[in-house]
Amino acid sequence: MTDPVIEQIEAFRCRRGSLTAERRNRGYTLYNARSGAPVARLRPTDTEGRFHVLYWSLWKERWVASGPLGPAKLSIDRALEFIAAEDIFWAIR
Repeated sequence: MTDPVIEQIEAFRCRRGSLTAERRNRGYTLYNARSGAPVARLRPTDTEGRFHVLYWSLWKERWVASGPLGPAKLSIDRALEFIAAEDIFWAIR
């Protein structure tokens, strides 16, 4: 069974490297296709087509909000652009 969100993530051309994704629990986990390291987590919001964008915190050892005022609520396109542009998602690669 295909998932359009996973297809869109894997089709995204990220200058830092290709991404893979899997559906887990209440959202999607994105991985660096080359290393297999986790890059980001997308959780659907109550707004159709929007996602909370989270990053893995080594200090807290869990997924945490990526924005200073809580998790960003972005469309899948904007979320992927945000992940590609911000160093925090790529710090442990």
